[in-house]
Amino acid sequence: MGDIIFHIPLANLFKKEGYEVGWVVSEKGYELLKGNPCVDKVYFVPAKKWKQRGWLNPKNFFEFLSLLRDIRKEKYDIAIDCQRMFKSFYWMITSGAKRRIISQDTREFAQLGANEIIPQNLNSLTRHVVLSSFEFAKYLGLNTDEVKFTLPETSDEVKRHVDELLKDADLSKPLVVIAPATTRDLKHWDKDNWKKVVDELQKDCTLIFTGTEGDRELLSYIGADNNLNLCGKTNLESLRELFSRVDLVMAPDSGSAHLAWASGKPAVIAIFTCTPPKKYGPFGNDEKYIAINGGLPCQPCWFTRSCPKEGSGNKLCTTVPKPDEILNIVKKLLKKHTANV
Repeated sequence: MGDIIFHIPLANLFKKEGYEVGWVVSEKGYELLKGNPCVDKVYFVPAKKWKQRGWLNPKNFFEFLSLLRDIRKEKYDIAIDCQRMFKSFYWMITSGAKRRIISQDTREFAQLGANEIIPQNLNSLTRHVVLSSFEFAKYLGLNTDEVKFTLPETSDEVKRHVDELLKDADLSKPLVVIAPATTRDLKHWDKDNWKKVVDELQKDCTLIFTGTEGDRELLSYIGADNNLNLCGKTNLESLRELFSRVDLVMAPDSGSAHLAWASGKPAVIAIFTCTPPKKYGPFGNDEKYIAINGGLPCQPCWFTRSCPKEGSGNKLCTTVPKPDEILNIVKKLLKKHTANV
């Protein structure tokens, strides 16, 4: 989901210059693009269904061909591979676009899908991915002064659903969403740290917890059951609407954090462990959006799925920053953000 959000400004640059924009996307990002003014056509790839069937299932092949025909009949002039991995390679090479553009820093032989390679290295750990993506626009001679995030309009039905979810919330206090889970274990901040933060914040804030059914045990441990626990009760659209009504969202490097700052309303604290905060943190107002890690010499280790260190150093990045440091940031953000609302 983060990959989709990070590249919405790039799509908006093309729209501003009069291009027609199509976007190939799988399940996680489809709801963010359907009805989004940044794109004209959304091509939905049911990757999860294909994987469940087995990649060699003939039904997958025929569905792929049908989708490919829809793409090719538009006769796109340019295809850009922002993901730069094998799963985007085969869409690039079969797209029918005259110009197929990628950057030099690819993985999994993705360069083979392109016929133009821009020299910029987009994998810099110190440059935000939003700005790195603009190198494609610069290569094509577009003006890149504007960074514009857009999301689809929320339906009245979803607004009523969120009204119902929040009907018992104490709106006289600052509204804080805690979304502590993500897909990769090494990106999780220590659960005891979360528990200490929750114990302190629930005194003065209305705490709202979000996550999937698989996150229920974690949320219960850190204190969600004593507050407003929406675990399993929100989808992507209702989560966007929820974020548009609260003062602060706290999360690890996750889709929830990215969605929160893209929505534009709440302040955001994103707690990073193994991944680089300067590259993937909330983009924009540094006084409203905070991306923080513990400042350890081994951070970030980025693409690793498990901690390479042994003994006392193992997963040390998941234990820092300490709760008191996060609580101080929360208090400053809430004081500033609620004063401006």
